[in-house]
Amino acid sequence: MNRISLQSLTVSQLVDRFTALALEQYEAERHGDTARFNRLFDEVVRIKDELAGRAGDQRSALVTLFDHPNPQVRLNAAQRALAVSPVAARQALQRLWDNREFPQAAYAHQTLTALDEGTSRLS
Repeated sequence: MNRISLQSLTVSQLVDRFTALALEQYEAERHGDTARFNRLFDEVVRIKDELAGRAGDQRSALVTLFDHPNPQVRLNAAQRALAVSPVAARQALQRLWDNREFPQAAYAHQTLTALDEGTSRLS
């Protein structure tokens, strides 16, 4: 995967790229390709960091993905937007868990448990 210059992208383009990466992660996980999943994870974090570094912390743009049809997109968006939209992000994570959309539901539950125990960093 070619690393693109995130600084040159608009917030909307970053959200689109974030979505595409999450969809690729979904497929990688379905096929048991852990190495690819992890590389994609690193790119998702790069986008989150780019959004966070923009004026006004633009991670709030990820809130639009909380209702995306794909559970990996919703999971990534909720986890990455917790710091800027904690109530809506928790609700998105809770819906994943309530709907038992595995394996993402398990990750959502882990995040919710960590938040409840005060062991999670909002990043």
